[in-house]
Amino acid sequence: MRGWWSSLLASLGGLRRLSQPYFLPLEAGAVSFALLLAALVAVVVGLSLLLLTAALAFSSALIPDWQARFLPGVAPGVMALWQGPIGWTLLGLAAAGAVAFWSYRGQLRQGRWQPWLLLGLIVLLILVINGINVAISFIARHIDNALVNHQSEAFWRIVAIYGLALMMALPIRASQFYLIPRVGVLWRQWLSQRLLALYLCQRAYYSLNAGLDAGLTSSLISGRTSGRTDGPRGRVEQTASSVADKAREIDNPDQRISQDTASFTGTSLSVAVGILEAVLSFFSFIVVLWTINSHLALLLIIYAVFGTALVLLASGRLVALNGEQLRLEADFRYGLVRLRDNAESIAFYRGEAREGEQARQRLGRAISNAQRLITWEALIGVIQSSYNDFSNFLPWLVIAPLYFARQVDFGVFGQAGIAFSQVLASVSFLVNNIDRLAAFSASIQRLESFQSEVESLALRPALAAPPGQRQQGRAASAGAIRLSHVQLTPPGSDRPLIGDLSFCLEQGERLLVMGPSGCGKTSLLRLVSGLWPLSSGQVQRPPVGELMFIPQKPYMLLGSLREQLCYPQDPVAFSDDQLRHVLGEVLLPDLLWRYPDLEIRQDWPRLLSLGEQQRLAFARLLLCSPRFVVLDEATSALDGAAEQLLYAQLLRRRMGLISVGHRPSLRLYHDRLLELDGRGGWRLGPLPTP
Repeated sequence: MRGWWSSLLASLGGLRRLSQPYFLPLEAGAVSFALLLAALVAVVVGLSLLLLTAALAFSSALIPDWQARFLPGVAPGVMALWQGPIGWTLLGLAAAGAVAFWSYRGQLRQGRWQPWLLLGLIVLLILVINGINVAISFIARHIDNALVNHQSEAFWRIVAIYGLALMMALPIRASQFYLIPRVGVLWRQWLSQRLLALYLCQRAYYSLNAGLDAGLTSSLISGRTSGRTDGPRGRVEQTASSVADKAREIDNPDQRISQDTASFTGTSLSVAVGILEAVLSFFSFIVVLWTINSHLALLLIIYAVFGTALVLLASGRLVALNGEQLRLEADFRYGLVRLRDNAESIAFYRGEAREGEQARQRLGRAISNAQRLITWEALIGVIQSSYNDFSNFLPWLVIAPLYFARQVDFGVFGQAGIAFSQVLASVSFLVNNIDRLAAFSASIQRLESFQSEVESLALRPALAAPPGQRQQGRAASAGAIRLSHVQLTPPGSDRPLIGDLSFCLEQGERLLVMGPSGCGKTSLLRLVSGLWPLSSGQVQRPPVGELMFIPQKPYMLLGSLREQLCYPQDPVAFSDDQLRHVLGEVLLPDLLWRYPDLEIRQDWPRLLSLGEQQRLAFARLLLCSPRFVVLDEATSALDGAAEQLLYAQLLRRRMGLISVGHRPSLRLYHDRLLELDGRGGWRLGPLPTP
């Protein structure tokens, strides 16, 4: 029971952290958020009571006998509310709710009034529908009595009223069915944009998708050890390792931003509306039942509480199984996406059998968990079905003796059945939706863990050190690339790849990095580009926009040829003539012959060879014209003549170069050589001028 309670509290906390920022800043606190939700209901209820009173007064003045014929008992009931404390209490709560919203007006800016107004309209529609349902229960009672008493005129009059009530309910229900998903779409748009912004901030996407949390580990170590040398290193390493493990647990971020946000927002509103409808139905129809027989109302409450407790105990396993199913289904889908994205490489390897085996293993794990989930859902389904079936004849057990004693009329059976079913459905909301709530709880944990992780990654520079404070391992901007006593250790490892490395690269200088495979050449480029953390030492690099990295396999975005050439800059920054000229400079004039329209969109990674992609990457480089460029095997797929021409373009622009490669021909385009031995050692020296 303690585990179930802690899981419930964790789910509620995650729900608040995901939902509150759309309606109210998170800094306002959970109490303020709950207060405004209650204030919203109070305002709508108070306004609804005032509107109902005004409508009854207007109709009574216009047609005096209309209420007595078609709405018997409604006007006296409303007047009784105002004659007692209930009406004025509701009006006072509505006024207090309006004051609460006024006091939070400063925090409800930035478009937050719109969701509150839409929620208020949804609550109003729920109130109207609930009132119509209560009226229908009285109409059904009068219909039964008219049938038993053979009163044909009264029967047809009441049936007409019943039809009118249904016609009034139809547009209200339609509006409710439209508004709820409409608010969900707006909320989903806001949440997806927020998560996407965090995901792209400070390269959080890189830290998560690389399978390690390099940046956060760096800031964690530097932040907790700054100015301290007496702390146990093992404790710091253990903490950093746990943070990296947590990052690795964030699987399939694409699914969480796209599908999980849509599911979360839609389900959140549906559940919230369901709970509100259940509460309003309970209070409305429990009064109806209490006026019929107090024992019937008490019996219903006891029965509903017992059934709810039974289903909750039986469904504790559903949350874990639903969460595991979401993860396994996402893994299976991700494997299929990778199969599609790497179709050509797999085809060259003839790796269909191996890929099929891995896909079948992922599918098998998902199916096995789904079978366990089905077993538990079937068990709970049996309990729910039995629970609902036994509730059908409970009103008969209480009402029948009263009817035979001639204490109630026959119509009470129908009205009691309607009221009993409504109250039972409201009290049994958890019972009837336990499987859905279990899946919802799992999705909350999944989405909230992703939000927490990307938030921590996006805020990591602020955690590393106060602004302006220089500390060991901190990178600074400069007009050159300068490394001072740097030790490079891969995140999650204790083995240094490079130890005590120092060099400076000014604009126009050219450094070639060589060494055996696995010695840390690409890792050094990651360090220079700011993707990997420092173990010790200092790195100074040019400002953003003055340093560009070109990998061996360039990134091809989903876009037009113009967008491919201009990436990562705005496509409108360059004219058509500039783009055509730069394609000629990198030996790609035939690309314009094949695709003369620069706005054409194609599957560029599939259509362009690796050599063409590398030349296109150099075109981007020439358009951006940074002062420094880092090249990682960037000409590996080119012939010697093409390589010479492209490097000549860079030399004419006096760019500072750091190149990684194995070709001896690369020595011709550099003036210094950095050789790594893979054991932490290195040697830096000049290259002879060609």
